[in-house]
Amino acid sequence: MYTLYIKEIVEDEHGNNPIILSRTAPELVYELFKKEVPEIAGDTVFIKGVVREPGERTKIAVYSKQAGVDPVGACVGQKGIRVKAVNDDLGLDEKIDIIQYNEDDALFIREALSPAKVKDVEVDKKTKVAKVTVDEEQAPLAIGKHGINVNLASKLTGYQLDIIQEQSDQAAVSHKEEISQDAPQATEPVLSEGEDTAPVTEEATATPSEETPSVTEEVSEEAA
Repeated sequence: MYTLYIKEIVEDEHGNNPIILSRTAPELVYELFKKEVPEIAGDTVFIKGVVREPGERTKIAVYSKQAGVDPVGACVGQKGIRVKAVNDDLGLDEKIDIIQYNEDDALFIREALSPAKVKDVEVDKKTKVAKVTVDEEQAPLAIGKHGINVNLASKLTGYQLDIIQEQSDQAAVSHKEEISQDAPQATEPVLSEGEDTAPVTEEATATPSEETPSVTEEVSEEAA
């Protein structure tokens, strides 16, 4: 038996009140965690936001105002029992990333791009654009299949995320040697002592899309 979320109750022209149910709404994930995690029901742990690509991935940001409380650990549960219960109720092979919310936007973006390891984040609070640098091997994790991971992170944080892929020094040297062999007529500038080659980068961008299902803390409180 699966749980359904009551998304809307409407009144039609005949005076009936059809109920619109949903299994894909992010509010469903919010309510399931509230049911499974006593710390959420007891207002010790709070959910800042939930974004979801049904059947693929969910990201949920949590925090606590009480010292000594681990909000992520509370949601995961001993041996992962609580998050597993939520996943079983969803009935889908859907990955759930439980993220520590941080008021520092750069740190929050780092967490939101989990499971990727981020090297550097530069945020522009006025334009809500962040440049995120990751090592070459971390880029596929940061972007995710079909761009799902970076899109969800963008929606969760409210920032346009520009992923900059930085190659390692060894990879950059190998890349240049390959180009040199293929095009022997090309020459590289001579560097003076103390100079170095600039890192080779590739970029990918994600913007907060209104099409991505999400629920913020304010919406969640109304749903609760």
